[in-house]
Amino acid sequence: MAGGFAKDGAVQDQIDATIEDAVKRARSQLPHGNSLNNCEECGTDIPKARRQAVPGVRLCISCQETSDKKQENISGINRRGSKDSQLR
Repeated sequence: MAGGFAKDGAVQDQIDATIEDAVKRARSQLPHGNSLNNCEECGTDIPKARRQAVPGVRLCISCQETSDKKQENISGINRRGSKDSQLR
């Protein structure tokens, strides 16, 4: 049941759109192409097992962990913006 001017199912539509955006963003960040032999950040060798397990890998495990931690700080889209943010 939606209230105000929102149609029925509007909340579920927002949830579905947020999940779809997150899946698209995650897929766009997957490595693709040929794997590198050496890390493009620090230059250390990337183990053969990692190159085979993750096609298109470009970073060693240590640099990948650092990159992943930076990505955690990215927030998603706030589809339920406050009235103040809508007035800007």
